Amino acid sequence: MRVLVTGAQGCIGAWVVRGLLKRGLDVLIYDLDPNPARLELITEAGERRSLRIETGSIEDTDRTKAVVKDGVTHIVHLAAVLMPFCQANPVKGGMVDVIGTLNVFEGARDAGRPVRVVYASSSAVWGPEDAYEDRALSEADPTKPATHYGVFKQANEGNARVFYTASGISSVGIRPWTVYGIGRDIGLTAAPTTAVKHVVAGKKFQIPLGGFMDLQYVEDVAESFIRCALSNVEGAHVFNLAGDVVHMDDIVKTLEKLRPGAAELISAAGPQVPVAYRMDDSALRAAVPDIPKTSLETGLERTLEGYERLQREGRWKLS
Repeated sequence: MRVLVTGAQGCIGAWVVRGLLKRGLDVLIYDLDPNPARLELITEAGERRSLRIETGSIEDTDRTKAVVKDGVTHIVHLAAVLMPFCQANPVKGGMVDVIGTLNVFEGARDAGRPVRVVYASSSAVWGPEDAYEDRALSEADPTKPATHYGVFKQANEGNARVFYTASGISSVGIRPWTVYGIGRDIGLTAAPTTAVKHVVAGKKFQIPLGGFMDLQYVEDVAESFIRCALSNVEGAHVFNLAGDVVHMDDIVKTLEKLRPGAAELISAAGPQVPVAYRMDDSALRAAVPDIPKTSLETGLERTLEGYERLQREGRWKLS
Protein backbone atom coordinates (compact mmCIF):
# COMPACT_ATOMS: atom_id res chain seq x y z
CA MET A 1 0.00 0.00 0.00
CA ARG A 2 1.26 3.46 -0.91
CA VAL A 3 -0.81 6.50 0.06
CA LEU A 4 -0.47 9.70 -1.94
CA VAL A 5 -1.45 12.91 -0.14
CA THR A 6 -1.92 15.97 -2.33
CA GLY A 7 -1.87 19.37 -0.65
CA ALA A 8 0.05 17.69 2.14
CA GLN A 9 1.68 20.94 3.24
CA GLY A 10 -1.69 22.41 4.21
CA CYS A 11 -3.17 22.14 7.69
CA ILE A 12 -5.41 19.10 7.18
CA GLY A 13 -2.78 17.55 4.91
CA ALA A 14 -0.07 17.79 7.56
CA TRP A 15 -2.29 16.04 10.11
CA VAL A 16 -3.26 13.37 7.56
CA VAL A 17 0.41 12.68 6.86
CA ARG A 18 1.11 12.52 10.60
CA GLY A 19 -1.69 9.99 11.08
CA LEU A 20 -0.55 7.83 8.17
CA LEU A 21 3.08 7.84 9.35
CA LYS A 22 2.00 6.82 12.85
CA ARG A 23 0.33 3.82 11.25
CA GLY A 24 3.63 2.88 9.62
CA LEU A 25 2.31 3.33 6.07
CA ASP A 26 4.25 4.21 2.92
CA VAL A 27 3.41 7.89 2.36
CA LEU A 28 4.15 9.98 -0.71
CA ILE A 29 3.27 13.67 -0.68
CA TYR A 30 2.77 15.91 -3.70
CA ASP A 31 2.70 19.67 -3.27
CA LEU A 32 4.06 22.87 -4.74
CA ASP A 33 6.02 23.55 -1.55
CA PRO A 34 8.85 21.12 -0.69
CA ASN A 35 9.09 22.47 2.88
CA PRO A 36 6.80 20.58 5.30
CA ALA A 37 6.59 23.53 7.71
CA ARG A 38 3.21 22.63 9.22
CA LEU A 39 4.13 18.97 9.51
CA GLU A 40 7.26 20.00 11.43
CA LEU A 41 5.03 21.66 14.04
CA ILE A 42 3.23 18.40 14.87
CA THR A 43 5.91 15.71 14.36
CA GLU A 44 9.49 14.97 15.32
CA ALA A 45 12.21 14.68 12.68
CA GLY A 46 12.51 10.92 13.19
CA GLU A 47 8.84 10.43 12.38
CA ARG A 48 9.35 12.04 8.96
CA ARG A 49 12.40 9.99 7.99
CA SER A 50 10.49 7.63 5.67
CA LEU A 51 8.46 10.38 4.03
CA ARG A 52 8.92 10.86 0.31
CA ILE A 53 8.21 14.32 -1.13
CA GLU A 54 7.44 15.13 -4.77
CA THR A 55 6.94 18.73 -5.85
CA GLY A 56 4.71 19.89 -8.65
CA SER A 57 1.43 21.50 -9.62
CA ILE A 58 -1.86 19.66 -9.30
CA GLU A 59 -2.95 21.43 -12.52
CA ASP A 60 -0.16 19.67 -14.41
CA THR A 61 -1.97 16.66 -15.85
CA ASP A 62 1.05 14.66 -16.99
CA ARG A 63 3.02 15.25 -13.78
CA THR A 64 0.08 14.41 -11.52
CA LYS A 65 -0.69 11.21 -13.43
CA ALA A 66 2.98 10.17 -13.32
CA VAL A 67 3.04 10.57 -9.53
CA VAL A 68 -0.10 8.45 -9.15
CA LYS A 69 1.32 5.78 -11.42
CA ASP A 70 4.34 5.34 -9.13
CA GLY A 71 2.88 2.53 -7.03
CA VAL A 72 0.04 4.55 -5.48
CA THR A 73 -2.94 2.53 -4.23
CA HIS A 74 -4.77 5.19 -2.16
CA ILE A 75 -5.09 8.95 -2.63
CA VAL A 76 -6.10 11.55 -0.06
CA HIS A 77 -6.67 14.58 -2.29
CA LEU A 78 -6.53 17.87 -0.38
CA ALA A 79 -4.79 20.23 -2.83
CA ALA A 80 -6.97 23.31 -3.29
CA VAL A 81 -7.16 27.05 -2.97
CA LEU A 82 -9.68 28.40 -0.49
CA MET A 83 -12.80 30.51 -0.68
CA PRO A 84 -11.34 34.06 -0.66
CA PHE A 85 -8.83 33.21 -3.40
CA CYS A 86 -11.52 31.60 -5.56
CA GLN A 87 -13.77 34.66 -5.17
CA ALA A 88 -10.96 36.98 -6.25
CA ASN A 89 -9.48 34.69 -8.93
CA PRO A 90 -12.19 32.30 -10.13
CA VAL A 91 -10.31 31.10 -13.23
CA LYS A 92 -7.16 30.23 -11.28
CA GLY A 93 -9.29 28.82 -8.49
CA GLY A 94 -11.12 26.58 -10.93
CA MET A 95 -7.88 25.37 -12.45
CA VAL A 96 -6.60 24.22 -9.06
CA ASP A 97 -9.83 23.04 -7.46
CA VAL A 98 -11.60 21.47 -10.44
CA ILE A 99 -8.96 20.66 -13.05
CA GLY A 100 -6.61 19.49 -10.31
CA THR A 101 -9.26 17.10 -9.02
CA LEU A 102 -9.95 15.80 -12.52
CA ASN A 103 -6.22 15.14 -12.88
CA VAL A 104 -6.23 13.08 -9.68
CA PHE A 105 -9.15 10.97 -10.86
CA GLU A 106 -7.62 10.54 -14.30
CA GLY A 107 -4.42 9.42 -12.61
CA ALA A 108 -6.41 6.86 -10.61
CA ARG A 109 -8.15 5.68 -13.78
CA ASP A 110 -4.91 5.25 -15.72
CA ALA A 111 -2.70 3.86 -12.93
CA GLY A 112 -2.94 0.25 -14.06
CA ARG A 113 -4.17 -0.90 -10.63
CA PRO A 114 -7.16 -0.15 -8.40
CA VAL A 115 -6.72 3.23 -6.72
CA ARG A 116 -9.07 4.48 -4.02
CA VAL A 117 -9.66 8.25 -3.79
CA VAL A 118 -10.77 10.28 -0.79
CA TYR A 119 -11.06 13.99 -1.46
CA ALA A 120 -11.97 17.21 0.30
CA SER A 121 -15.31 18.56 -0.69
CA SER A 122 -16.69 21.30 1.57
CA SER A 123 -19.71 22.52 3.48
CA ALA A 124 -19.48 25.46 1.05
CA VAL A 125 -21.65 23.39 -1.31
CA TRP A 126 -24.55 24.52 0.90
CA GLY A 127 -26.15 27.90 0.46
CA PRO A 128 -26.84 30.34 3.32
CA GLU A 129 -28.65 29.06 6.39
CA ASP A 130 -31.86 30.89 5.43
CA ALA A 131 -32.03 28.99 2.12
CA TYR A 132 -33.07 25.85 3.99
CA GLU A 133 -35.60 24.59 6.50
CA ASP A 134 -34.85 24.97 10.20
CA ARG A 135 -32.97 21.67 10.66
CA ALA A 136 -29.66 19.91 10.15
CA LEU A 137 -28.96 19.18 6.49
CA SER A 138 -28.35 15.69 5.15
CA GLU A 139 -26.64 14.60 1.95
CA ALA A 140 -30.12 14.35 0.37
CA ASP A 141 -30.67 18.10 0.62
CA PRO A 142 -30.04 20.27 -2.45
CA THR A 143 -26.70 22.04 -2.70
CA LYS A 144 -27.01 25.78 -3.33
CA PRO A 145 -23.46 27.16 -3.18
CA ALA A 146 -23.14 30.93 -2.89
CA THR A 147 -19.43 31.13 -3.77
CA HIS A 148 -17.19 30.02 -6.64
CA TYR A 149 -15.38 27.75 -4.18
CA GLY A 150 -18.64 26.02 -3.30
CA VAL A 151 -19.54 25.59 -6.97
CA PHE A 152 -16.11 24.06 -7.66
CA LYS A 153 -16.57 21.56 -4.82
CA GLN A 154 -20.05 20.75 -6.08
CA ALA A 155 -18.56 20.02 -9.52
CA ASN A 156 -15.97 17.71 -7.96
CA GLU A 157 -18.70 15.69 -6.27
CA GLY A 158 -20.46 15.26 -9.61
CA ASN A 159 -17.29 14.32 -11.44
CA ALA A 160 -16.45 11.71 -8.79
CA ARG A 161 -19.82 10.05 -9.42
CA VAL A 162 -19.14 9.97 -13.16
CA PHE A 163 -15.69 8.44 -12.65
CA TYR A 164 -17.26 5.65 -10.59
CA THR A 165 -19.97 5.01 -13.18
CA ALA A 166 -17.57 5.12 -16.12
CA SER A 167 -14.39 3.65 -14.62
CA GLY A 168 -15.31 2.00 -11.32
CA ILE A 169 -13.18 4.33 -9.15
CA SER A 170 -14.48 4.22 -5.60
CA SER A 171 -14.28 7.55 -3.81
CA VAL A 172 -15.41 9.41 -0.72
CA GLY A 173 -15.83 13.17 -0.62
CA ILE A 174 -15.91 14.72 2.86
CA ARG A 175 -17.54 18.06 3.62
CA PRO A 176 -15.79 19.76 6.57
CA TRP A 177 -16.87 23.16 7.92
CA THR A 178 -14.46 25.31 10.00
CA VAL A 179 -11.32 23.33 10.80
CA TYR A 180 -9.18 24.60 13.68
CA GLY A 181 -5.96 23.51 15.35
CA ILE A 182 -2.20 23.75 15.01
CA GLY A 183 -1.21 24.65 11.46
CA ARG A 184 -4.46 26.37 10.46
CA ASP A 185 -3.22 29.74 9.29
CA ILE A 186 -4.90 30.64 5.98
CA GLY A 187 -8.45 31.01 4.73
CA LEU A 188 -11.51 32.91 5.85
CA THR A 189 -12.31 30.49 8.66
CA ALA A 190 -8.78 30.35 10.05
CA ALA A 191 -9.85 33.12 12.45
CA PRO A 192 -10.68 30.88 15.46
CA THR A 193 -7.18 29.37 15.33
CA THR A 194 -5.69 32.83 14.87
CA ALA A 195 -7.54 33.87 18.02
CA VAL A 196 -5.96 30.97 19.93
CA LYS A 197 -2.50 32.01 18.76
CA HIS A 198 -3.07 35.58 19.92
CA VAL A 199 -4.12 34.34 23.36
CA VAL A 200 -0.87 32.38 23.60
CA ALA A 201 1.11 35.43 22.45
CA GLY A 202 -0.82 37.77 24.77
CA LYS A 203 -1.92 40.04 21.94
CA LYS A 204 -5.26 41.43 20.86
CA PHE A 205 -7.22 40.07 17.91
CA GLN A 206 -10.72 40.52 16.54
CA ILE A 207 -12.33 37.57 14.80
CA PRO A 208 -13.64 39.26 11.63
CA LEU A 209 -16.79 37.14 11.51
CA GLY A 210 -20.05 36.94 13.39
CA GLY A 211 -22.88 34.49 13.79
CA PHE A 212 -22.47 30.74 13.88
CA MET A 213 -19.93 28.19 12.63
CA ASP A 214 -19.52 24.45 12.87
CA LEU A 215 -16.04 24.05 14.42
CA GLN A 216 -14.11 20.82 13.90
CA TYR A 217 -10.81 19.89 15.53
CA VAL A 218 -8.17 19.24 12.87
CA GLU A 219 -7.03 15.86 14.19
CA ASP A 220 -10.62 14.59 13.98
CA VAL A 221 -10.91 15.84 10.41
CA ALA A 222 -7.62 14.22 9.41
CA GLU A 223 -8.64 10.94 11.02
CA SER A 224 -11.92 11.05 9.11
CA PHE A 225 -10.05 11.28 5.81
CA ILE A 226 -7.68 8.48 6.81
CA ARG A 227 -10.42 6.13 7.99
CA CYS A 228 -12.44 6.71 4.83
CA ALA A 229 -9.34 6.03 2.72
CA LEU A 230 -8.61 2.78 4.55
CA SER A 231 -12.25 1.63 4.59
CA ASN A 232 -13.86 -0.82 2.20
CA VAL A 233 -16.77 1.45 1.26
CA GLU A 234 -17.45 1.01 -2.46
CA GLY A 235 -19.08 3.50 -4.83
CA ALA A 236 -18.96 7.27 -5.11
CA HIS A 237 -20.00 8.75 -1.77
CA VAL A 238 -20.18 12.24 -0.36
CA PHE A 239 -20.51 12.66 3.40
CA ASN A 240 -21.14 15.59 5.71
CA LEU A 241 -18.75 16.01 8.64
CA ALA A 242 -20.20 17.75 11.69
CA GLY A 243 -18.50 19.21 14.75
CA ASP A 244 -19.81 21.71 17.31
CA VAL A 245 -22.05 24.55 16.14
CA VAL A 246 -21.09 27.63 18.12
CA HIS A 247 -21.58 31.39 17.97
CA MET A 248 -18.43 33.45 17.55
CA ASP A 249 -19.02 35.01 20.96
CA ASP A 250 -18.98 31.51 22.48
CA ILE A 251 -15.45 30.98 21.17
CA VAL A 252 -14.36 34.03 23.16
CA LYS A 253 -16.19 32.72 26.25
CA THR A 254 -14.57 29.30 25.96
CA LEU A 255 -11.11 30.81 25.55
CA GLU A 256 -11.76 32.94 28.63
CA LYS A 257 -12.74 29.83 30.60
CA LEU A 258 -9.58 28.02 29.52
CA ARG A 259 -7.20 30.97 29.85
CA PRO A 260 -8.61 33.69 32.15
CA GLY A 261 -7.95 37.10 30.65
CA ALA A 262 -8.46 35.92 27.06
CA ALA A 263 -11.68 37.93 26.75
CA GLU A 264 -9.64 41.11 27.19
CA LEU A 265 -7.63 40.13 24.10
CA ILE A 266 -10.17 38.47 21.79
CA SER A 267 -13.40 39.84 20.35
CA ALA A 268 -15.63 38.96 17.39
CA ALA A 269 -17.51 41.17 14.95
CA GLY A 270 -18.34 40.79 11.29
CA PRO A 271 -20.60 39.04 8.78
CA GLN A 272 -21.97 35.52 8.96
CA VAL A 273 -20.24 33.14 6.54
CA PRO A 274 -22.86 32.48 3.79
CA VAL A 275 -22.95 28.72 4.34
CA ALA A 276 -25.52 26.67 6.27
CA TYR A 277 -23.85 25.50 9.46
CA ARG A 278 -26.08 22.67 10.72
CA MET A 279 -25.23 19.30 9.19
CA ASP A 280 -26.28 15.72 9.90
CA ASP A 281 -23.27 13.40 9.54
CA SER A 282 -25.02 10.18 10.57
CA ALA A 283 -24.46 8.71 7.09
CA LEU A 284 -20.69 8.98 7.49
CA ARG A 285 -20.75 7.48 10.96
CA ALA A 286 -22.90 4.58 9.76
CA ALA A 287 -20.63 3.84 6.78
CA VAL A 288 -17.23 4.25 8.46
CA PRO A 289 -16.87 3.23 12.12
CA ASP A 290 -15.12 5.18 14.87
CA ILE A 291 -15.11 8.63 13.28
CA PRO A 292 -13.75 10.76 16.17
CA LYS A 293 -15.38 13.90 17.54
CA THR A 294 -13.54 16.12 20.01
CA SER A 295 -15.54 18.70 21.95
CA LEU A 296 -14.83 22.38 21.30
CA GLU A 297 -13.46 22.92 24.80
CA THR A 298 -11.10 19.96 24.55
CA GLY A 299 -10.00 20.88 21.02
CA LEU A 300 -9.27 24.48 21.99
CA GLU A 301 -7.36 23.31 25.08
CA ARG A 302 -5.20 21.00 22.94
CA THR A 303 -4.56 23.81 20.49
CA LEU A 304 -3.63 26.24 23.26
CA GLU A 305 -1.32 23.68 24.87
CA GLY A 306 0.25 22.88 21.51
CA TYR A 307 1.09 26.49 20.68
CA GLU A 308 2.29 27.13 24.24
CA ARG A 309 4.67 24.17 23.96
CA LEU A 310 5.91 25.28 20.54
CA GLN A 311 6.46 28.79 21.88
CA ARG A 312 8.48 27.47 24.86
CA GLU A 313 10.59 25.36 22.50
CA GLY A 314 11.23 28.33 20.23
CA ARG A 315 9.53 26.58 17.31
CA TRP A 316 6.73 29.09 16.87
CA LYS A 317 6.05 32.76 17.40
CA LEU A 318 3.21 35.00 16.31
CA SER A 319 4.25 36.65 13.05
